[in-house]
Amino acid sequence: MDIGIISLKGSESMKIIAVSAVTAGGKTTAVNTVKKKLPRCASLHFDDYSFDGEVEDFHQWVLDGADYNVWDLSPLKADIEKIIRCGKYDYLLLDYPFAYRHSLIRDYIDCAVFIDTPLDIAMARRILRDMKNASADEIREEMNVYLNYARIAYVQMLKDIKPSSDYVIDGVQDLEYITMELLDIIMNRGNKK
Repeated sequence: MDIGIISLKGSESMKIIAVSAVTAGGKTTAVNTVKKKLPRCASLHFDDYSFDGEVEDFHQWVLDGADYNVWDLSPLKADIEKIIRCGKYDYLLLDYPFAYRHSLIRDYIDCAVFIDTPLDIAMARRILRDMKNASADEIREEMNVYLNYARIAYVQMLKDIKPSSDYVIDGVQDLEYITMELLDIIMNRGNKK
């Protein structure tokens, strides 16, 4: 099969939907919940990969211009192509932070959805999820790192990813609302605006 054909939105019958949000914005939970409700649906999760070029210093990455293409997403691209070729699925959900901003993946995406979760809520979720057994000093240090170095990358996502997405869902809403919105977009509005 010609790889060039694969790279143009997969196949006529399969929709590829990218679900983006800031860290702890709810994308993984939403993708996993929607996947259970859609027949013939697969998902790929960005956090399941280790990519060459991964950014270690997000503060400096933003100061250097926030180039999303520094990540080598070849492994993700290869898995997208495998799922397209297998012909078993009608939907592929990408739990993926970049929407259309990465040149290697953008042409596969039929629709990009951004879950717009306020940064304070995302931070609280991340602390509750990732630092359950942390000491008060460790949590204070994490807050210091966030304020002085990491927050700039969250804000950059709001500047870049949110406006480049086709649809925005209110991340303050409960999971049922977000799930129903995603399903409506996928089933009824699932192409680029």
